[in-house]
Amino acid sequence: MRIPPFLAALAAGFILVFAYPGWNHGWLVWLWMLPLLYALWGWDNKEPAAPAAPANGKPPKRRSPAWRGFRLAYLAGLAFFIPNLNWVRHSSRVISGASDNSWAGLGPELMGMGAVVGLSIYISLYWGLWGAFAATIGRPRISPEGNTTPGDSGKLFSVSLESLRAAFLCAAAWVACEWLRGIVFTGFGWNGLGIALWKTKLLIQGAEFVGVTGLSFMPVFVVCIFWNTQLRFRQEVRTSRVRPHADFFCAVALVLLNAGYGMQHLMEQPKTDVIPLKVALVQGNIGQQEKWDGRRYEDVGDSIYNLYGKLTVQAVMGNPDEKPQLVIWPESALPFPFHDPNHVDFLNDILGIADYSLLTGADILIPMQPNYTGASLMRGNFNNHQLHRKVHLVPFGEYLPLRNFPGMDALLGGVIMGDFQSGPSTEPLKLEEPAGVQLMPLICFEDTVGRLARKFVREAPQLLVNLTNDGWFLHSEENEQHLANAVFRCIELRRPMVRACNTGITCFLDDKGRIPNGGLMWNEKDGYFYKGILKQTVNLEKSPPMTVYARFGDVFSIAMLVIMGVAILVAVVRKRR
Repeated sequence: MRIPPFLAALAAGFILVFAYPGWNHGWLVWLWMLPLLYALWGWDNKEPAAPAAPANGKPPKRRSPAWRGFRLAYLAGLAFFIPNLNWVRHSSRVISGASDNSWAGLGPELMGMGAVVGLSIYISLYWGLWGAFAATIGRPRISPEGNTTPGDSGKLFSVSLESLRAAFLCAAAWVACEWLRGIVFTGFGWNGLGIALWKTKLLIQGAEFVGVTGLSFMPVFVVCIFWNTQLRFRQEVRTSRVRPHADFFCAVALVLLNAGYGMQHLMEQPKTDVIPLKVALVQGNIGQQEKWDGRRYEDVGDSIYNLYGKLTVQAVMGNPDEKPQLVIWPESALPFPFHDPNHVDFLNDILGIADYSLLTGADILIPMQPNYTGASLMRGNFNNHQLHRKVHLVPFGEYLPLRNFPGMDALLGGVIMGDFQSGPSTEPLKLEEPAGVQLMPLICFEDTVGRLARKFVREAPQLLVNLTNDGWFLHSEENEQHLANAVFRCIELRRPMVRACNTGITCFLDDKGRIPNGGLMWNEKDGYFYKGILKQTVNLEKSPPMTVYARFGDVFSIAMLVIMGVAILVAVVRKRR
Protein backbone atom coordinates (compact mmCIF):
# COMPACT_ATOMS: atom_id res chain seq x y z
CA MET A 1 0.00 0.00 0.00
CA ARG A 2 1.38 3.39 -1.03
CA ILE A 3 0.91 6.18 1.52
CA PRO A 4 -0.31 9.45 -0.02
CA PRO A 5 2.59 11.93 -0.02
CA PHE A 6 0.65 14.61 1.82
CA LEU A 7 -0.06 12.19 4.69
CA ALA A 8 3.60 11.22 4.87
CA ALA A 9 4.57 14.91 5.02
CA LEU A 10 2.09 15.60 7.81
CA ALA A 11 3.35 12.55 9.72
CA ALA A 12 6.95 13.75 9.44
CA GLY A 13 6.20 17.14 10.97
CA PHE A 14 4.08 15.63 13.73
CA ILE A 15 6.76 13.07 14.64
CA LEU A 16 9.33 15.85 15.07
CA VAL A 17 7.16 17.53 17.73
CA PHE A 18 8.06 14.75 20.16
CA ALA A 19 11.80 15.41 19.86
CA TYR A 20 11.47 18.72 21.75
CA PRO A 21 10.79 19.74 25.37
CA GLY A 22 7.40 18.59 26.43
CA TRP A 23 8.45 15.06 25.39
CA ASN A 24 12.23 15.22 24.82
CA HIS A 25 12.55 12.15 22.60
CA GLY A 26 15.59 13.65 20.91
CA TRP A 27 16.42 10.41 19.07
CA LEU A 28 13.54 11.18 16.72
CA VAL A 29 15.65 13.89 15.12
CA TRP A 30 17.40 11.05 13.26
CA LEU A 31 14.17 9.51 11.94
CA TRP A 32 11.47 12.14 11.51
CA MET A 33 12.55 13.24 8.02
CA LEU A 34 12.20 9.77 6.46
CA PRO A 35 8.45 10.16 5.75
CA LEU A 36 9.13 13.61 4.29
CA LEU A 37 11.82 12.24 1.98
CA TYR A 38 9.37 9.53 0.93
CA ALA A 39 6.88 12.27 0.07
CA LEU A 40 9.46 14.33 -1.82
CA TRP A 41 11.46 11.61 -3.56
CA GLY A 42 9.15 8.60 -3.68
CA TRP A 43 9.78 5.06 -2.51
CA ASP A 44 11.85 4.23 -5.60
CA ASN A 45 13.11 7.76 -6.25
CA LYS A 46 11.08 7.95 -9.46
CA GLU A 47 9.75 11.24 -10.74
CA PRO A 48 5.97 11.57 -10.19
CA ALA A 49 4.08 10.20 -13.16
CA ALA A 50 2.62 12.72 -15.56
CA PRO A 51 -1.15 13.19 -15.25
CA ALA A 52 -3.34 11.41 -17.78
CA ALA A 53 -4.34 13.35 -20.88
CA PRO A 54 -7.78 14.95 -20.61
CA ALA A 55 -10.62 13.99 -22.94
CA ASN A 56 -10.29 17.20 -24.98
CA GLY A 57 -6.92 16.04 -26.29
CA LYS A 58 -4.95 18.97 -24.95
CA PRO A 59 -1.59 18.13 -23.36
CA PRO A 60 -1.87 17.71 -19.56
CA LYS A 61 -0.48 20.34 -17.27
CA ARG A 62 2.47 19.00 -15.33
CA ARG A 63 2.91 20.58 -11.95
CA SER A 64 6.33 21.94 -11.17
CA PRO A 65 8.41 19.58 -8.97
CA ALA A 66 9.54 22.64 -7.02
CA TRP A 67 5.96 23.67 -6.29
CA ARG A 68 5.08 20.12 -5.31
CA GLY A 69 8.07 19.97 -2.97
CA PHE A 70 7.19 23.34 -1.48
CA ARG A 71 3.62 22.27 -0.71
CA LEU A 72 4.64 18.98 0.90
CA ALA A 73 7.37 20.46 3.10
CA TYR A 74 5.08 23.37 3.99
CA LEU A 75 2.47 20.88 5.22
CA ALA A 76 5.16 19.18 7.30
CA GLY A 77 6.09 22.56 8.76
CA LEU A 78 2.50 23.28 9.77
CA ALA A 79 2.19 19.82 11.34
CA PHE A 80 5.28 20.59 13.42
CA PHE A 81 4.95 24.24 14.37
CA ILE A 82 1.26 24.37 15.31
CA PRO A 83 1.60 21.82 18.16
CA ASN A 84 5.20 22.81 18.95
CA LEU A 85 4.25 26.49 19.44
CA ASN A 86 0.91 25.76 21.06
CA TRP A 87 2.13 27.53 24.22
CA VAL A 88 1.91 30.91 22.47
CA ARG A 89 -1.87 30.87 22.97
CA HIS A 90 -1.47 31.14 26.74
CA SER A 91 -0.41 34.78 26.43
CA SER A 92 -3.93 35.80 25.40
CA ARG A 93 -5.31 33.83 28.35
CA VAL A 94 -2.99 35.68 30.71
CA ILE A 95 -4.01 39.03 29.24
CA SER A 96 -7.64 38.09 29.93
CA GLY A 97 -6.76 37.40 33.58
CA ALA A 98 -6.26 33.62 33.57
CA SER A 99 -3.87 32.00 36.02
CA ASP A 100 -4.05 28.42 34.72
CA ASN A 101 -4.85 26.41 31.60
CA SER A 102 -8.62 26.48 32.05
CA TRP A 103 -10.94 27.87 29.36
CA ALA A 104 -10.60 31.66 29.24
CA GLY A 105 -13.56 32.47 27.01
CA LEU A 106 -14.13 32.36 23.28
CA GLY A 107 -12.42 35.67 22.52
CA PRO A 108 -9.10 34.98 24.28
CA GLU A 109 -9.03 31.39 23.02
CA LEU A 110 -9.58 32.44 19.41
CA MET A 111 -6.97 35.20 19.71
CA GLY A 112 -4.47 32.76 21.18
CA MET A 113 -5.00 30.07 18.55
CA GLY A 114 -4.94 32.75 15.87
CA ALA A 115 -1.47 33.75 17.07
CA VAL A 116 -0.28 30.12 17.00
CA VAL A 117 -1.67 29.44 13.53
CA GLY A 118 -0.58 32.79 12.11
CA LEU A 119 2.99 32.38 13.34
CA SER A 120 3.10 28.79 12.07
CA ILE A 121 1.77 29.79 8.65
CA TYR A 122 4.63 32.25 8.32
CA ILE A 123 7.60 30.26 9.61
CA SER A 124 6.54 27.11 7.72
CA LEU A 125 7.39 29.04 4.55
CA TYR A 126 11.06 28.32 5.26
CA TRP A 127 10.35 24.60 5.35
CA GLY A 128 8.51 25.01 2.06
CA LEU A 129 11.54 26.75 0.55
CA TRP A 130 13.70 23.82 1.61
CA GLY A 131 11.17 21.36 0.16
CA ALA A 132 11.25 23.09 -3.23
CA PHE A 133 15.04 22.82 -3.24
CA ALA A 134 15.15 19.20 -2.02
CA ALA A 135 12.58 18.07 -4.58
CA THR A 136 14.62 19.46 -7.46
CA ILE A 137 18.27 20.40 -7.07
CA GLY A 138 18.76 18.30 -3.93
CA ARG A 139 17.04 15.24 -5.36
CA PRO A 140 19.47 12.28 -5.72
CA ARG A 141 19.73 11.10 -9.31
CA ILE A 142 19.77 7.41 -8.46
CA SER A 143 17.78 5.22 -10.81
CA PRO A 144 15.80 2.13 -9.76
CA GLU A 145 18.59 0.04 -11.33
CA GLY A 146 21.16 1.49 -8.95
CA ASN A 147 23.02 3.75 -11.39
CA THR A 148 23.28 7.51 -11.47
CA THR A 149 23.14 9.53 -14.65
CA PRO A 150 24.03 7.47 -17.74
CA GLY A 151 27.55 8.83 -18.10
CA ASP A 152 28.45 7.82 -14.56
CA SER A 153 27.29 4.21 -14.58
CA GLY A 154 30.77 2.76 -14.93
CA LYS A 155 32.35 4.63 -12.07
CA LEU A 156 32.84 2.54 -8.95
CA PHE A 157 31.84 5.26 -6.52
CA SER A 158 29.40 7.12 -8.75
CA VAL A 159 26.32 6.21 -6.73
CA SER A 160 27.98 7.11 -3.43
CA LEU A 161 29.16 10.44 -4.83
CA GLU A 162 25.69 11.26 -6.08
CA SER A 163 24.24 10.34 -2.69
CA LEU A 164 26.80 12.58 -0.98
CA ARG A 165 26.05 15.43 -3.37
CA ALA A 166 22.32 15.28 -2.69
CA ALA A 167 22.71 14.87 1.08
CA PHE A 168 25.22 17.72 1.31
CA LEU A 169 23.05 20.11 -0.69
CA CYS A 170 19.90 19.20 1.26
CA ALA A 171 21.71 19.69 4.58
CA ALA A 172 23.23 22.97 3.42
CA ALA A 173 19.83 24.22 2.25
CA TRP A 174 18.23 23.27 5.58
CA VAL A 175 20.84 25.26 7.51
CA ALA A 176 20.41 28.19 5.12
CA CYS A 177 16.62 28.22 5.51
CA GLU A 178 16.87 27.97 9.30
CA TRP A 179 19.31 30.86 9.36
CA LEU A 180 16.99 32.99 7.23
CA ARG A 181 14.12 32.18 9.59
CA GLY A 182 16.24 33.49 12.44
CA ILE A 183 16.96 36.89 10.89
CA VAL A 184 14.14 37.92 8.51
CA PHE A 185 11.65 40.38 10.07
CA THR A 186 13.76 40.48 13.30
CA GLY A 187 13.90 36.68 13.18
CA PHE A 188 12.30 33.78 15.04
CA GLY A 189 14.85 30.97 15.12
CA TRP A 190 13.13 29.17 18.00
CA ASN A 191 13.45 25.37 17.99
CA GLY A 192 15.70 24.81 15.03
CA LEU A 193 16.59 21.20 14.35
CA GLY A 194 19.77 21.38 16.44
CA ILE A 195 17.76 22.27 19.56
CA ALA A 196 16.31 18.75 19.61
CA LEU A 197 19.81 17.52 20.55
CA TRP A 198 20.01 19.73 23.64
CA LYS A 199 20.08 16.84 26.10
CA THR A 200 22.73 14.95 24.10
CA LYS A 201 25.65 17.05 25.29
CA LEU A 202 28.10 14.76 23.50
CA LEU A 203 26.85 15.86 20.07
CA ILE A 204 26.36 19.60 20.56
CA GLN A 205 29.80 20.79 21.65
CA GLY A 206 30.61 21.64 18.03
CA ALA A 207 28.25 24.60 18.32
CA GLU A 208 31.29 26.66 19.32
CA PHE A 209 32.30 26.47 15.64
CA VAL A 210 29.04 26.53 13.67
CA GLY A 211 26.40 27.75 16.12
CA VAL A 212 23.22 25.87 16.90
CA THR A 213 21.90 26.52 13.38
CA GLY A 214 24.95 24.86 11.90
CA LEU A 215 24.35 21.79 14.06
CA SER A 216 21.21 21.13 12.02
CA PHE A 217 23.47 20.09 9.14
CA MET A 218 24.38 16.77 10.74
CA PRO A 219 20.93 15.16 11.26
CA VAL A 220 19.70 16.24 7.81
CA PHE A 221 22.86 14.93 6.13
CA VAL A 222 22.70 11.63 8.02
CA VAL A 223 19.00 11.04 7.34
CA CYS A 224 19.41 11.77 3.63
CA ILE A 225 22.32 9.32 3.44
CA PHE A 226 20.27 6.73 5.33
CA TRP A 227 17.41 7.16 2.87
CA ASN A 228 19.71 6.73 -0.11
CA THR A 229 21.38 3.73 1.53
CA GLN A 230 18.12 1.86 2.06
CA LEU A 231 17.13 2.63 -1.52
CA ARG A 232 20.45 1.32 -2.84
CA PHE A 233 20.35 -1.73 -0.58
CA ARG A 234 16.97 -2.75 -1.96
CA GLN A 235 18.27 -2.21 -5.49
CA GLU A 236 21.42 -4.25 -4.83
CA VAL A 237 19.43 -7.14 -3.36
CA ARG A 238 17.17 -7.09 -6.40
CA THR A 239 19.96 -6.89 -8.99
CA SER A 240 22.72 -8.78 -7.11
CA ARG A 241 25.01 -5.89 -7.96
CA VAL A 242 26.89 -4.54 -4.95
CA ARG A 243 28.63 -1.17 -4.96
CA PRO A 244 30.73 0.55 -2.26
CA HIS A 245 28.74 2.54 0.29
CA ALA A 246 31.26 5.32 0.86
CA ASP A 247 28.43 7.74 1.53
CA PHE A 248 27.21 5.69 4.50
CA PHE A 249 30.70 5.59 6.01
CA CYS A 250 31.03 9.36 5.55
CA ALA A 251 27.81 9.87 7.51
CA VAL A 252 28.98 7.56 10.29
CA ALA A 253 32.36 9.30 10.37
CA LEU A 254 30.70 12.72 10.70
CA VAL A 255 28.72 11.59 13.75
CA LEU A 256 31.73 9.85 15.33
CA LEU A 257 34.03 12.84 14.82
CA ASN A 258 31.45 15.13 16.35
CA ALA A 259 30.92 12.76 19.29
CA GLY A 260 34.68 12.42 19.78
CA TYR A 261 35.11 16.16 19.95
CA GLY A 262 32.24 16.38 22.41
CA MET A 263 33.70 13.66 24.61
CA GLN A 264 37.04 15.45 24.69
CA HIS A 265 35.38 18.62 25.97
CA LEU A 266 33.08 16.92 28.45
CA MET A 267 36.00 15.02 30.01
CA GLU A 268 38.15 18.12 30.49
CA GLN A 269 39.46 18.73 33.99
CA PRO A 270 38.00 21.79 35.75
CA LYS A 271 39.98 24.97 35.14
CA THR A 272 42.13 26.18 38.04
CA ASP A 273 42.88 29.76 36.95
CA VAL A 274 39.42 31.04 37.83
CA ILE A 275 37.59 33.75 39.76
CA PRO A 276 34.89 32.31 42.06
CA LEU A 277 31.68 34.35 42.02
CA LYS A 278 28.98 33.60 44.60
CA VAL A 279 25.57 34.19 43.06
CA ALA A 280 22.03 34.11 44.47
CA LEU A 281 19.10 33.90 42.05
CA VAL A 282 15.75 35.16 43.31
CA GLN A 283 12.54 33.73 41.84
CA GLY A 284 9.42 35.68 42.75
CA ASN A 285 6.96 33.40 40.94
CA ILE A 286 4.53 36.31 40.65
CA GLY A 287 1.73 35.56 38.19
CA GLN A 288 0.73 38.34 35.83
CA GLN A 289 -2.78 38.26 37.29
CA GLU A 290 -1.32 39.16 40.70
CA LYS A 291 -0.11 42.44 39.21
CA TRP A 292 -3.56 43.18 37.78
CA ASP A 293 -5.80 42.03 40.63
CA GLY A 294 -7.67 45.30 41.02
CA ARG A 295 -5.74 46.65 44.01
CA ARG A 296 -4.24 50.11 43.96
CA TYR A 297 -1.02 50.26 41.97
CA GLU A 298 0.89 51.29 45.10
CA ASP A 299 -0.46 48.31 47.06
CA VAL A 300 0.62 45.90 44.33
CA GLY A 301 4.05 47.53 44.38
CA ASP A 302 4.32 47.17 48.15
CA SER A 303 3.55 43.45 48.01
CA ILE A 304 6.23 42.94 45.34
CA TYR A 305 8.74 44.97 47.36
CA ASN A 306 7.99 42.89 50.44
CA LEU A 307 8.48 39.63 48.57
CA TYR A 308 11.79 40.52 46.91
CA GLY A 309 13.02 42.22 50.06
CA LYS A 310 12.29 39.15 52.17
CA LEU A 311 13.95 36.76 49.71
CA THR A 312 16.99 39.00 49.32
CA VAL A 313 17.49 39.32 53.08
CA GLN A 314 17.25 35.54 53.28
CA ALA A 315 19.94 35.26 50.60
CA VAL A 316 22.50 37.72 52.00
CA MET A 317 22.06 37.39 55.77
CA GLY A 318 22.72 33.69 56.22
CA ASN A 319 25.98 31.80 56.63
CA PRO A 320 28.89 34.22 55.93
CA ASP A 321 30.63 31.52 53.88
CA GLU A 322 27.60 31.37 51.57
CA LYS A 323 27.01 35.11 51.39
CA PRO A 324 26.53 36.03 47.70
CA GLN A 325 28.56 38.69 45.95
CA LEU A 326 25.82 39.07 43.35
CA VAL A 327 22.05 38.85 43.81
CA ILE A 328 19.90 38.67 40.68
CA TRP A 329 16.22 39.49 40.33
CA PRO A 330 14.32 38.56 37.16
CA GLU A 331 12.99 40.59 34.25
CA SER A 332 10.68 43.51 35.16
CA ALA A 333 11.00 42.67 38.85
CA LEU A 334 10.53 46.30 39.87
CA PRO A 335 6.83 47.26 39.97
CA PHE A 336 7.53 50.85 38.89
CA PRO A 337 9.79 52.38 36.20
CA PHE A 338 13.41 52.43 37.28
CA HIS A 339 13.63 56.18 37.97
CA ASP A 340 10.33 56.31 39.87
CA PRO A 341 10.97 57.80 43.35
CA ASN A 342 8.62 55.22 44.92
CA HIS A 343 11.31 52.55 45.10
CA VAL A 344 14.47 54.60 45.65
CA ASP A 345 14.20 54.29 49.43
CA PHE A 346 13.37 50.60 49.18
CA LEU A 347 16.41 49.88 46.99
CA ASN A 348 18.69 51.95 49.21
CA ASP A 349 17.49 49.98 52.24
CA ILE A 350 17.89 46.58 50.62
CA LEU A 351 21.32 47.47 49.21
CA GLY A 352 22.47 48.72 52.60
CA ILE A 353 21.95 45.51 54.55
CA ALA A 354 25.14 43.87 53.19
CA ASP A 355 28.02 44.34 50.80
CA TYR A 356 26.84 42.87 47.50
CA SER A 357 25.78 43.82 43.97
CA LEU A 358 22.16 43.66 42.82
CA LEU A 359 21.13 43.07 39.21
CA THR A 360 17.45 43.50 38.43
CA GLY A 361 15.22 43.77 35.42
CA ALA A 362 13.70 47.22 35.05
CA ASP A 363 11.68 49.38 32.67
CA ILE A 364 13.51 52.61 31.85
CA LEU A 365 10.78 55.18 31.26
CA ILE A 366 11.95 58.79 31.35
CA PRO A 367 9.57 61.58 30.24
CA MET A 368 10.32 63.03 26.78
CA GLN A 369 12.78 60.20 26.06
CA PRO A 370 12.41 56.83 24.29
CA ASN A 371 11.07 53.98 26.42
CA TYR A 372 13.32 51.01 27.10
CA THR A 373 13.16 47.77 29.02
CA GLY A 374 16.37 46.34 30.38
CA ALA A 375 18.38 45.82 33.54
CA SER A 376 20.19 47.76 36.24
CA LEU A 377 23.30 46.74 38.17
CA MET A 378 23.57 48.49 41.56
CA ARG A 379 25.91 48.39 44.52
CA GLY A 380 25.67 50.23 47.84
CA ASN A 381 22.84 52.58 46.86
CA PHE A 382 20.44 53.42 44.06
CA ASN A 383 22.58 56.19 42.58
CA ASN A 384 25.52 53.85 42.02
CA HIS A 385 24.02 52.01 39.08
CA GLN A 386 24.74 50.90 35.52
CA LEU A 387 21.89 50.57 33.03
CA HIS A 388 21.53 48.17 30.14
CA ARG A 389 18.80 48.68 27.55
CA LYS A 390 17.43 45.59 25.85
CA VAL A 391 18.58 45.26 22.24
CA HIS A 392 16.42 42.55 20.62
CA LEU A 393 12.74 43.31 21.20
CA VAL A 394 9.84 40.85 20.98
CA PRO A 395 7.33 41.88 18.29
CA PHE A 396 3.71 41.98 19.47
CA GLY A 397 5.02 41.86 23.04
CA GLU A 398 7.35 44.82 23.50
CA TYR A 399 6.35 46.74 20.41
CA LEU A 400 3.65 46.61 17.75
CA PRO A 401 5.07 46.17 14.24
CA LEU A 402 3.56 48.46 11.61
CA ARG A 403 1.64 50.37 14.27
CA ASN A 404 0.97 53.15 11.77
CA PHE A 405 -0.37 50.73 9.15
CA PRO A 406 -4.11 51.37 8.66
CA GLY A 407 -6.13 49.29 11.11
CA MET A 408 -3.16 47.80 12.99
CA ASP A 409 -3.39 50.12 15.99
CA ALA A 410 -7.16 49.76 16.13
CA LEU A 411 -6.84 45.96 16.11
CA LEU A 412 -4.03 45.44 18.63
CA GLY A 413 -3.21 48.85 20.07
CA GLY A 414 -5.38 48.20 23.11
CA VAL A 415 -3.28 45.16 23.98
CA ILE A 416 0.12 46.68 23.12
CA MET A 417 -0.42 50.27 24.17
CA GLY A 418 3.16 51.52 23.94
CA ASP A 419 6.36 50.59 22.17
CA PHE A 420 9.77 50.02 23.69
CA GLN A 421 12.80 51.06 21.66
CA SER A 422 15.81 48.88 20.94
CA GLY A 423 18.86 49.61 23.10
CA PRO A 424 21.97 51.00 21.43
CA SER A 425 24.72 49.11 23.28
CA THR A 426 26.07 45.59 23.75
CA GLU A 427 28.63 46.65 26.33
CA PRO A 428 28.80 44.23 29.29
CA LEU A 429 27.97 45.39 32.81
CA LYS A 430 30.98 45.46 35.13
CA LEU A 431 31.06 44.24 38.72
CA GLU A 432 33.02 46.24 41.29
CA GLU A 433 33.65 43.09 43.31
CA PRO A 434 35.17 40.81 42.16
CA ALA A 435 36.97 43.40 40.08
CA GLY A 436 37.18 42.72 36.37
CA VAL A 437 34.18 40.39 36.17
CA GLN A 438 31.71 41.27 33.42
CA LEU A 439 28.02 40.40 33.10
CA MET A 440 26.49 39.76 29.68
CA PRO A 441 22.81 40.73 30.16
CA LEU A 442 20.25 38.91 28.01
CA ILE A 443 16.67 39.96 28.69
CA CYS A 444 13.67 37.70 28.07
CA PHE A 445 14.18 35.72 24.83
CA GLU A 446 17.54 37.33 24.04
CA ASP A 447 19.26 34.23 25.39
CA THR A 448 17.88 32.36 22.37
CA VAL A 449 19.62 34.71 19.88
CA GLY A 450 23.23 33.67 19.36
CA ARG A 451 24.12 36.48 16.96
CA LEU A 452 23.23 38.98 19.70
CA ALA A 453 24.89 37.19 22.63
CA ARG A 454 28.24 37.00 20.82
CA LYS A 455 28.37 40.81 20.62
CA PHE A 456 28.85 40.96 24.41
CA VAL A 457 31.95 38.74 24.33
CA ARG A 458 35.17 40.33 25.58
CA GLU A 459 38.53 38.85 26.58
CA ALA A 460 37.70 38.99 30.28
CA PRO A 461 36.04 36.85 32.98
CA GLN A 462 32.39 36.86 31.88
CA LEU A 463 29.03 35.48 32.95
CA LEU A 464 25.97 35.22 30.73
CA VAL A 465 22.91 36.42 32.67
CA ASN A 466 19.36 35.81 31.50
CA LEU A 467 16.60 37.78 33.23
CA THR A 468 13.21 36.57 32.08
CA ASN A 469 9.54 36.26 32.92
CA ASP A 470 7.94 33.23 31.31
CA GLY A 471 4.76 33.75 33.33
CA TRP A 472 3.01 34.90 30.16
CA PHE A 473 2.90 31.27 29.04
CA LEU A 474 1.75 29.69 32.32
CA HIS A 475 3.10 26.24 33.22
CA SER A 476 3.52 25.13 29.61
CA GLU A 477 6.34 23.45 27.72
CA GLU A 478 7.55 26.94 26.74
CA ASN A 479 9.58 27.08 29.95
CA GLU A 480 11.69 24.05 29.07
CA GLN A 481 11.86 24.99 25.39
CA HIS A 482 13.25 28.38 26.45
CA LEU A 483 15.93 26.65 28.53
CA ALA A 484 16.77 24.26 25.68
CA ASN A 485 17.36 27.17 23.31
CA ALA A 486 19.42 29.08 25.91
CA VAL A 487 21.79 26.16 26.59
CA PHE A 488 23.53 26.68 23.25
CA ARG A 489 24.74 30.20 24.13
CA CYS A 490 27.01 28.62 26.77
CA ILE A 491 28.56 26.27 24.22
CA GLU A 492 28.77 28.75 21.35
CA LEU A 493 30.62 31.29 23.52
CA ARG A 494 32.17 29.00 26.19
CA ARG A 495 30.76 31.16 28.96
CA PRO A 496 28.66 29.93 31.92
CA MET A 497 25.14 31.26 32.35
CA VAL A 498 22.72 31.98 35.16
CA ARG A 499 18.99 32.28 34.53
CA ALA A 500 16.82 34.26 36.94
CA CYS A 501 13.17 33.72 36.06
CA ASN A 502 10.13 35.26 37.67
CA THR A 503 8.19 32.22 36.51
CA GLY A 504 10.19 29.69 34.55
CA ILE A 505 13.30 27.58 35.01
CA THR A 506 15.79 29.34 37.28
CA CYS A 507 19.16 27.59 37.08
CA PHE A 508 22.93 27.67 36.61
CA LEU A 509 24.62 26.39 33.43
CA ASP A 510 28.30 25.68 32.86
CA ASP A 511 30.20 26.47 29.67
CA LYS A 512 29.29 23.07 28.24
CA GLY A 513 25.56 23.61 28.63
CA ARG A 514 25.18 21.40 31.70
CA ILE A 515 23.25 22.15 34.88
CA PRO A 516 25.63 21.43 37.81
CA ASN A 517 24.54 19.51 40.89
CA GLY A 518 22.25 21.72 42.96
CA GLY A 519 22.03 24.25 40.14
CA LEU A 520 18.33 23.86 39.32
CA MET A 521 15.39 25.42 41.16
CA TRP A 522 12.96 22.50 41.38
CA ASN A 523 11.11 20.48 43.98
CA GLU A 524 8.69 17.55 43.86
CA LYS A 525 5.73 19.55 45.15
CA ASP A 526 5.84 22.63 42.92
CA GLY A 527 8.15 21.64 40.09
CA TYR A 528 9.84 24.78 38.79
CA PHE A 529 7.16 27.17 39.98
CA TYR A 530 7.62 28.49 43.50
CA LYS A 531 9.03 31.48 45.37
CA GLY A 532 12.58 31.08 46.59
CA ILE A 533 16.29 31.55 46.09
CA LEU A 534 18.99 29.44 44.48
CA LYS A 535 22.63 29.95 45.46
CA GLN A 536 25.81 28.59 43.94
CA THR A 537 29.40 29.58 43.21
CA VAL A 538 30.29 30.08 39.55
CA ASN A 539 33.94 29.71 38.57
CA LEU A 540 34.81 32.20 35.83
CA GLU A 541 37.94 31.66 33.77
CA LYS A 542 40.32 34.61 34.02
CA SER A 543 41.22 34.18 30.35
CA PRO A 544 38.23 32.47 28.71
CA PRO A 545 38.55 31.25 25.12
CA MET A 546 37.38 33.27 22.15
CA THR A 547 35.48 30.66 20.13
CA VAL A 548 35.11 30.58 16.38
CA TYR A 549 31.44 31.42 16.78
CA ALA A 550 32.21 34.34 19.09
CA ARG A 551 34.66 35.77 16.54
CA PHE A 552 32.82 35.11 13.30
CA GLY A 553 29.21 34.40 14.22
CA ASP A 554 27.06 32.46 11.77
CA VAL A 555 29.70 32.30 9.05
CA PHE A 556 29.03 28.57 8.54
CA SER A 557 25.30 29.15 8.05
CA ILE A 558 25.99 32.03 5.69
CA ALA A 559 28.36 29.79 3.71
CA MET A 560 25.56 27.21 3.43
CA LEU A 561 23.25 29.95 2.14
CA VAL A 562 25.84 30.88 -0.49
CA ILE A 563 26.16 27.23 -1.54
CA MET A 564 22.39 26.96 -1.82
CA GLY A 565 22.27 30.12 -3.91
CA VAL A 566 25.06 28.95 -6.22
CA ALA A 567 23.36 25.57 -6.68
CA ILE A 568 20.12 27.31 -7.65
CA LEU A 569 21.96 29.63 -10.05
CA VAL A 570 23.77 26.72 -11.72
CA ALA A 571 20.49 24.81 -12.09
CA VAL A 572 18.78 27.83 -13.68
CA VAL A 573 21.65 28.38 -16.13
CA ARG A 574 21.67 24.70 -17.13
CA LYS A 575 17.93 24.71 -17.67
CA ARG A 576 18.13 27.70 -20.02
CA ARG A 577 20.80 26.11 -22.21
